[in-house]
Amino acid sequence: MSEFDVAVLGGGPAGAHAAMAAAAAGLSVALFDENPAAGGQVYRAPVEGAAASGGADQEAGNTLRRELAASGVTTFFGHSVWAVTGDYRIDATGPHGAAHYTARALIAAAGTTERVVPFEGWTTPGVIGLAAATILLKSQHMLPGQSTLVAGCGPLLAAVAAKTIEGGGRVEAIADLAGIGDWLRTVPALLARPDLLRQGLRWWNTIRRAGTRRYARHTIVRVEAAGAQLRATLAPCDASGRPVEGKRKTVMADCVAVGHGLTPSTEVTRLLRAQHRYSREAGGWIAVADQDGRTSRPRLYVAGDGAGIAGAAAAAKHGTLAGLACALDLGAQAPARLQSLVETARDEFLQAARAGHAMANLMALRPGHVDSIGPSTIVCRCEDVTRAEIDAAFDSGAHDVNQLKAWTRCGMGPCQGRTCGDIAGELLARHAADASRERVGCFSARTPLRPVTVEALSGDYTYDSIPIPKAAPL
Repeated sequence: MSEFDVAVLGGGPAGAHAAMAAAAAGLSVALFDENPAAGGQVYRAPVEGAAASGGADQEAGNTLRRELAASGVTTFFGHSVWAVTGDYRIDATGPHGAAHYTARALIAAAGTTERVVPFEGWTTPGVIGLAAATILLKSQHMLPGQSTLVAGCGPLLAAVAAKTIEGGGRVEAIADLAGIGDWLRTVPALLARPDLLRQGLRWWNTIRRAGTRRYARHTIVRVEAAGAQLRATLAPCDASGRPVEGKRKTVMADCVAVGHGLTPSTEVTRLLRAQHRYSREAGGWIAVADQDGRTSRPRLYVAGDGAGIAGAAAAAKHGTLAGLACALDLGAQAPARLQSLVETARDEFLQAARAGHAMANLMALRPGHVDSIGPSTIVCRCEDVTRAEIDAAFDSGAHDVNQLKAWTRCGMGPCQGRTCGDIAGELLARHAADASRERVGCFSARTPLRPVTVEALSGDYTYDSIPIPKAAPL
């Protein structure tokens, strides 16, 4: 078992910068990520053998990976962390089997999970998340489909549509929950990030030149198989995401890429019993933390979008903050210099986060959108739990999400509630008198944090290895 001063969980912008900041302060740092290289979702590295696509994200990712490789951080890529204990022992499985590490402090930088508000047919093969589409486009250099419908809300709509077009695919239409006015309200915040504004304008210009139809204030209400393609039905909706009267539109496509925002990944901080609060604007449940990432639990820090959705640039700055705060708390040398670096990083984070918060508001969960989920629509796809079953559980007395889990198995599948937890909690809260997400709570985190096979834990252990004691004399 190896010992480190700091263990960082997550190799995206937040985790990588947190690790580098702590290492630069003289601490021994271990970084764990289940991907083969650093970068996270935004700066994901191409798979081996795939040609580099270029672009700003690719260049930023390459720079991040070079800086991390040149730092003193010990990296464990291809490692899936399945357990973390209160004394900061890390249990993981990697290329060489099970591994165990300990640390004096822990920085959780697990990023986000994509939210999809269920609709009729959302589990049909060929319906994928916008985040999954970006993985195909950035890492695999594959099109989601020769023809794709892009739907949902937030900046990923334009990113996926533009990259699909640039890759030679056809985007049949974009169905956007937001209206033109919603996007215009983000411009003042984006003026502080002209690079993001230029990137967004390039995406929309690519979409415009391709002649792609964009349906503002529209939502998917149904997807069904139609031969070799998918038939999607779109409906106009109000500002809350609730479908309204109006002409339905039908779009045929090979693939439907849909996403309704991001939720912070808080499995580790919940497992370690740090305090959490619910913030719709921040994406959902987040760990209660100070401005530098210190949680309610000693020597446990949260970095990046786990502390609230703010975008990749802000996540990097927040990671630096968390790494420096950790170094200060562990007694690293030159505390005055570190404190000066903290103050600079705080200013840079606040500037970067302004644009990120504007995008997060576009992706915030809309109550009317959840109200539109039909009774027979599956909410928990791991356990096939429907909206009607969740409503019936509440009527029978399941008034918090962990009671719901016990009664219906919602959230007990391989994803451990990462996909359904936000929507299930919202549905329960819609029944409650005060509609409080705090009151219905969030799923308790349990190990294993990720699915893990017995073979991965046992390695080459066989029955022949079992010591058999001699029989006791009669």
